[in-house]
Amino acid sequence: MVYLQELYEIGKTSDKKHRYQPDIVKRYQQRIKILESAPRIETLFQLNSLNYEVLEGDKAGISSIRVNDKYRIEFTVSYQEEPVVTICNILELSNHYK
Repeated sequence: MVYLQELYEIGKTSDKKHRYQPDIVKRYQQRIKILESAPRIETLFQLNSLNYEVLEGDKAGISSIRVNDKYRIEFTVSYQEEPVVTICNILELSNHYK
């Protein structure tokens, strides 16, 4: 998803569908840096502010961390020689059950 890469690298996106407030973008960038620097996925459980969880049901195989009380980042984790995190989505919590 190109808009996620744009949000991380330049702080905004050319995609008009995915517009976020500057504070959300800043926290998104911080969260991605945490994901990048985590030596192991299990490390995320220790950071309570992330609210790391492995999702179930129709989202089985997807994990998430909180950006803030309103947004979360969904991602998948695959294992090769070391864990590889693929960011799937930034999702507003009020819409995540739809």
